[in-house]
Order: sequence, then C-alpha cells, then structure tokens
Amino acid sequence: MSRISSTAVSPGLRWPLVYTGVFLTTLATLMLELTLTRIFSVVFYYHFAFLAISIALFGLGAGGVFSYAVQGWPGSVWRKLAVLSTLNAFFVVLSVSYVLSRQAQMTSAALAGVYVVSALPFLVSGVIVSLAISETIGRVDRVYFFDLLGAAGGCLLLIPLLNTIGAPNTVIGTGVLFASASALWYTLAGSVRMRIVSVGVALGLVWLIVVNAKNRMIDVRAAKGMALSGERFVKWNSYSRIAIQPDRHSDALLIVIDGDASTGIANFDFDKLTREERTNLLRQGPGLPYALRPGAKTLIIGPGGGWDMARALAGGSKDITGVEINKIIANTIMRERFAGLSRNIYFRPEVRIFVEDGRSFVRRSTEKYQVLQATLVDTWASTAAGAFALSENNLYTTGAFHDYLTHLTGDGILAFTRWGFQPPRESLRLITLAVEALESLGERDVARHFLVARENTHLLQGWGATDTVIISRKPLSAADVERARQLFAESKIETVYAPDMTPAETKDNAFAGFLHAQDRAAFLAGYPFDVTPVSDDKPFFFYTVQPRDIWSYLSHAVRESADYKINRAVPLLFGVMGISILGTLVTLLLPPLVLGSRLPAERGVRIFLLYFLCVGIGYILIQVALIQRFVLFLGHPQYALTVIIFSMLLSSGLGSFLSRRLGTFEDAPLRKALLGVAACVLALALLSGPVVNAGVGWPLGVRILVTALLIFPAGFLMGMPFPSGLARLERWHPQSVRWAWALNAAASVMGSAGAIFLALYIGLRATLMTGGLLYLAALAVLMVAQQRRITVAEQEAVTS
Repeated sequence: MSRISSTAVSPGLRWPLVYTGVFLTTLATLMLELTLTRIFSVVFYYHFAFLAISIALFGLGAGGVFSYAVQGWPGSVWRKLAVLSTLNAFFVVLSVSYVLSRQAQMTSAALAGVYVVSALPFLVSGVIVSLAISETIGRVDRVYFFDLLGAAGGCLLLIPLLNTIGAPNTVIGTGVLFASASALWYTLAGSVRMRIVSVGVALGLVWLIVVNAKNRMIDVRAAKGMALSGERFVKWNSYSRIAIQPDRHSDALLIVIDGDASTGIANFDFDKLTREERTNLLRQGPGLPYALRPGAKTLIIGPGGGWDMARALAGGSKDITGVEINKIIANTIMRERFAGLSRNIYFRPEVRIFVEDGRSFVRRSTEKYQVLQATLVDTWASTAAGAFALSENNLYTTGAFHDYLTHLTGDGILAFTRWGFQPPRESLRLITLAVEALESLGERDVARHFLVARENTHLLQGWGATDTVIISRKPLSAADVERARQLFAESKIETVYAPDMTPAETKDNAFAGFLHAQDRAAFLAGYPFDVTPVSDDKPFFFYTVQPRDIWSYLSHAVRESADYKINRAVPLLFGVMGISILGTLVTLLLPPLVLGSRLPAERGVRIFLLYFLCVGIGYILIQVALIQRFVLFLGHPQYALTVIIFSMLLSSGLGSFLSRRLGTFEDAPLRKALLGVAACVLALALLSGPVVNAGVGWPLGVRILVTALLIFPAGFLMGMPFPSGLARLERWHPQSVRWAWALNAAASVMGSAGAIFLALYIGLRATLMTGGLLYLAALAVLMVAQQRRITVAEQEAVTS
C-alpha cells in the first residue's frame, strides 16, 4: 500500500500557489456560510439561519466523501481543483438566486430544494479542500494553517462587505474568490489558456456586483412568504437587513428589521405638542412609567424609531439616554437619511444616543436613572445561531435585572413591555427574573414591587396583546398604586396585577399566584410553561418548554396549534440534532457502502477515526460557547462573533503551522497538546466570568486585546490535533485521510446543533467544559489506537 507524500507525488511544487489557493477557497467558503445565515434569516425565519450552518458543514463533510469519486476522474489533481473552483463560482450565484426567488411559505419540497441548492457550493468546497490536503499531506501542518487563515480572513472581510455591498452581492463576491482560486490551480496544472478564462470569470462577477448594486436584479423580493413592496431604503450589516417602507395601515413609515420586526418613526413637534398628543403618548402601556414618574431621568434600551423617547419627552423628561444596538437605525436612518421624519428627535438637547448593546452600557454606566425602559426589544446576540426561541438574550437574565435595579434611584422603576399570552409566558418570566434580583438585593416584600398592565386583550389568543411590567426598586407606595390604577382606568388598559388586588381579582391570576405563593419553586414546577428565571449562563429567555413536555412538542409540532407556535423551534432543534447525527453516521458509512473504499483492515485505524469526530465536535462547542460568553464583555454581538472566531482561527492556524516543529506529529507531544487544550478550556470556563465582570468598563481596544490573549493559548493548542492526526493516519492508512477530513466536517454539524442543545439544558460554562472533555476523549482514542498498533507490531515480531 503506497504512502502519499508531497515529495513523492509533486516534486518542485510551487507551494505559495497551493497555500494561496487553499486560503482563497476557505476565505470564500466561510464568507458564503455566514452570509447565507443572514439571507436565510431575512427570507425565511431566524431558525433557518441555524439550519444554514448545518447545511454548510454537512456539504463540506459530504464533499470529503465525494472526493473519493473525484479522485478517479481523468486528469491531474490541479486541473480537477481548477474545474471545481470555476464551477463553484457559478454555483454560488445559482444558490443565492434560487434562495432569493422563493416567494411562498416553505413547504417540505421547497425546503428540500433550498437545502440541496444551498449545500452544492459547500460540497464542492469540501471536495477541493479534501483533495488539496490529501495531495499535500507531507505539509499538512502548513496547508491547514492557510486553511484556518483563510477562514479567519473571511470572518474579518465579511463585515465590511456586508456593510458596503449587502448580502446578495457578498455571495457573488465569494464567486470572485473561487474564480481567483481556479486561476491559481490552472497555473499549477500548466494551463495558461484556462487561467485566462478563470480571470475572465472573476472579472465578469465583479461586473455583476456593480450592476446588481444599481439595479438589484438579484435581491430579496419576499420575506417570510410576503412580497416586499415600496421599500424606500435598504441597508445590510452583519446582523440585520434594515429597510424603510410605508405602513400598510397608515401614512407613516416603518423601520423594518429582516423583513419582519418593525417599529414606527415617531413624528411629533415637541415644541408645539398638543394636549391630545401628550395624553395619547402617556396613556399607552409603554407611556405609563412617565405618567408615574413625570420628568424622570431616563435610560431607554432600544429606542429605535423614537417612540419611547417621545413618551419620555411628553412626560417632561429633560435627561434621556438612548442605547441602540443597530448602527443603521441609530445613525443612517435616525440621524442622517431620515432624521427629518422624526423631527430630529435624536438631535434634541434632552437626548443622548449611544450605539452599543444595552446590557453592556448599563454595566459600564456610573449613573442612576429614575426610569429604565425596554419596549419589545429583542437582540439575537449570536448572529450565526438559531431560532427566536433558542436565541440567546442577555437583556433578560437575573444578572441583567440585578444590573438594572442597581442603576435605579431610590424611587426608580423598570418598565418592560413584552408580548402578552394566556397563560402568560414572557411577562411572567420578567417577574420571576425581577423577584430573584430583588431578593438578592435584600428586598423581602417583593409582591409590592410590581404592576402589570395589558393592552389589546382581544388579541390574547393570537399575537398582538402586550403586557407592560412595572418593577419598582423599592416597594410601591399606596399613592403609586392608586395613581397607577387611575391611569389604567383612564387609558382603558386592563389591570393584570397590582399589589392591592382583592382575592376575587387574583383568582386564577398567574402573576398573583406566583408572587403570593408559599412555595414559588413548586408553583413554577407545576406551571404549564417554563418561566423559571434564566441566568447569564443559560440566557434563553424565550425558551419556555417544560422539560416534561418536550415529547408533546415533538409529537404535536405539525399541528401548529397556538400553544405550539410559540416554541416551534423545539422540534427544529431536535430535528437538526437528529439530522446531524444521521449525517455523521452517513459520512462514516458511505465510503465503504457506496464508493467501494474498504474499511481499513489495520488494527487501531478504525477506532482512530473517532479521534476526528471528537476534535470536530469539541472545537465547535468551545467556539459557540465563547462567542456567547464574551458578548457582554465586548459590548456588541458583532464584536464577539468577529473577535472570537478570528482569534480562534488565527491562533489555531499558528498552532497548526508550528505543530511539526513542536513535535506533535509524534505521540508524546500530541498527548501533551490534547491535555493542554482541556486545561486551557477549563481555565477559560472558570476565568471568563470574573474577567467579564471586572473589565466591562475598560476601553474597547483593551477588551478586544484581553479577549484575544485569553483565547490564544487554547486556540493555539487546538490547531495541533487535527493536522497531527491526519499525518498519523497517512502513515497508517493513506486512503482514509479524506475520510477523516469529511468526518471532522460532519462532526462540526453535530457540534453546531449540540452547542445550542447543551447550552439550553446544562449552560454555556458546562458546554465549554464539554468541548474540553472531548479533547480528552480524543486523547483516549489516540492511546487506544496506538496500543492496538503496538500489539499488532509485537505479534508480527513474534511471528517473524
């Protein structure tokens, strides 16, 4: 059985061209993957962003398997890579065009079409990288370095491209990169004519980007099954698509986020505000805090189109701080292009605007406020992760409420407006969070700290009712409660909970039932939904499925009843986990069953394939957990995503580059590296919390540097096991190298779904530590495989 080595199969190879070709391929692939998550979030729903990650990773794994078939095609390996790269330049345009052409709600057939077409470019990328690595296995440490460096570069390049040319054109831009890589492969194949063709393809795609930027031929036409019409302005960034379009029910304009969530633009002349306008603003649910605390010093999280600021101004506030996470809304719309529509509300002397994550701002602030408000504010912090109900949200945790309450004056109040349901979910969870935070601050009579008002009660069984929850830093006075009751009555708003409610009023009232329960834990355990307080370690505020009801949700998912619509992401999560496990098994079994490649007969080789599963799953678990844990520290989900992924890929690439020099291609150093990964990840799990708490007020540059330095040791060591394992497998069974690469990619599918799954049930810290444990599992596999190889060698020595 022949050994593959760079010197044997490719003497005089122009290595810089190989490295650059791999770099461009992985650069394009990561950019395509993350851009599709954005497009899927807009055209379909947020949980399809989660699915896009799995599609990408599954395609890469399947490409590794398919490379066995490509290997048998006629021609040199470099010509094959060149042809595949050229094809992929067209496949990415086909993929984005197909996805953006979907008009109706997704049926199973339509979803299957999206899955196949979207996976095609990743399958080809998987073939390219798998063939390149197996062909250059003698320098796998350096090739893998450029693999990771390309992915890190894609992470950095993605953000300015999305901000500048938008998601559809960014996808076309990945086609330019694939065509450029094709020119390099043709150079290695010695074909000057075809290299010129590849350059022509790249230039043609650049021309297409320019034309599409002006004419929007390839663009979003429908979102969530509804046609988009009348859009006056559209701009993308790395975590949203913001549009301005007319309100269908009035003459006003709406700010529309990802084709779904929307907020109006407040349009009032506050120098000539009429009595009727002032009354209307203050007699809405979100206006109640300013009627209770007129003239309050105010902090508004997510001011958006300015409605909460309008209510504060109507209440006489002279000091209003707004913290908006989306730069397009805060700057481009409200302070530049459409400032006039809001009568320049963001420029009023009473208003100060900051662009960052609201929770991070609160932690950094040294000021105290009389009113702190957030109205229907949702942040999808991990931009590459999933469904609304599965999305992490650091605004609604016990730690967050502790931060909010400690930034209130003695008579200060929190005001949160959430969607109302019967039985209540989001609004009741707000109260469970606040109760835990209040008790941690020494408050005992917590039932006197709350007011709950409900609007649009007739929409309670569907979607549209809203609950405004008022939380006081100190027990509400009798005068406060009386004033609130009067305001509720004048505003024709239902009083859902007030401290002075009679026993008759509190009958079958979930809010009163919880606040007055002798055993609140027992109350929550028996409640139809899981509204227990969530922590920063499990920041899944919207996930309200009781563990006992998981099977019911799975078995009733198709019925789409009102109860199940709220958490329809549950069957999705379990479905994706099942698909990812199935995909991994298929990747494990497909080569011997379909392609005719025999399972390696050598003892120790079969079990060693599990090593690549452990490393693949472990890497993704660690990465996803770290992204979420550092959102607060870095102040913005975009910063967390970029800094964590870039730091991990760059440090891992350096680890790969130096792995041979540091000896990890041998057993003892590799064992130390695997142990080192586990130790560093354990240290990260224990230290990240204290560092986040201590450094939240540091300058952004310092926080980025500290994050990179914290991650570097673990990332550096995590770059060594994969190339070291491939080199070892090449010595044992060269035919399995591409198979191992495919398994590693397929395992990443399982890891991406598993990270959310584990975080929901055991928390982010435990998920991070689980990733570290998987490197110990890889160590155990390595030791078992090596021992079996030694046994075989001893038996052969005795026989001879």
